[in-house]
Amino acid sequence: MSSSRNDLLLSVGFALVVLAMPIWLAPFGAGYPDLLQRFMIYGIFAVGFNILFGLTGYLSFGHAAFFGVGSYTAVWSFKLLSLDAFPALILAVIVSGLFALVIGYLSLRRSGIYFSILTLAFAQMSYNLAYSVLTPITNGETGLQLTLRDPRVLDAITGQTYVGQPVPTLLGQQLSGYAGFYFCAFFLIVAFVLAQRIAGSPFGMMLKAIKSNQTRMQFTGFNTRPYALSAFLISGMYAGLAGALLAVTDPLAGAERMQWTASGEVVLMTILGGVGTLVGPVIGAWLIKYFENILSALNDQILVRFYSFLPEGVSELAVKVTSKFVGDGWFLTLGLVFVLVVIFLPGGIMEGVRRLANLFRRPGAPTPRPTAHVQPAE
Repeated sequence: MSSSRNDLLLSVGFALVVLAMPIWLAPFGAGYPDLLQRFMIYGIFAVGFNILFGLTGYLSFGHAAFFGVGSYTAVWSFKLLSLDAFPALILAVIVSGLFALVIGYLSLRRSGIYFSILTLAFAQMSYNLAYSVLTPITNGETGLQLTLRDPRVLDAITGQTYVGQPVPTLLGQQLSGYAGFYFCAFFLIVAFVLAQRIAGSPFGMMLKAIKSNQTRMQFTGFNTRPYALSAFLISGMYAGLAGALLAVTDPLAGAERMQWTASGEVVLMTILGGVGTLVGPVIGAWLIKYFENILSALNDQILVRFYSFLPEGVSELAVKVTSKFVGDGWFLTLGLVFVLVVIFLPGGIMEGVRRLANLFRRPGAPTPRPTAHVQPAE
């Protein structure tokens, strides 16, 4: 089967899985719109981060800065221009891309751990600026929100008026509930297909070569910095799009979206799913957001009802032990899952999928070539 046909089947299969999520996730308690929207948004965030880390090998700890810039830009678009989502998304991608261009140009003067530290430093500076110095723009710790007093020039010109709390729209249709989910799902599918094209293009081959051995490429006369900077720029634009979509579904922007923990979260998503794979980072994002929203909502009362079929003493012990891994302790469950994956599946969840596929492969069928494990660019 040709590579182009494989890519087409993967894209179509991915689109079908995404669009059917309200159905197949319902039995797992995750079929409600708010969580599905976050699955889509953080899937875009992880796919974009994987273009930089997975293809090029540059590990950034500062991508939350672009995520936050995208959110702030989108909310300001809703306040000043229109509640329509498209102008907000376009402006967010452009502004976050320019921001990524500046930070990438400065950070890529170094590689390896020094690059990672530089991106972390820029992200923390952005967070502190948003939290304090730039309060007139970001509204500090309160966060930037929509009000009825906002000018919204384009809406005023067209005579558009609103009653009650302003809500982002698409051609007059409010982007809430399942409408918001399918709106975000469209962008996740487009982002996935674009990342697939990038990975298979000559540009993507150059990025993989940088990850494999950047020094050797430089010795042969290739200037790798424009390629690495382009990957950083594209990745930052993905993050800005994700941040803008989060502002569309939840129309506010706060400095907490730019914290270092948000940057670390997307790193965990990518490693958990499989660095350098197309589907892996999306699966990693879905799993972490599922743990965050489902496990963190469990409490002792729910656990008591769940273990009610056990004898009284055993039920109490089960509740006492399980309560350490849910609710406020859901990070412990996430940490254990991450440790198990790193130890037994260094290539992430997608490595486990490949192993299972090999077990059920017909005898004599060609075995796919294993993906070489390469170190990040030094």
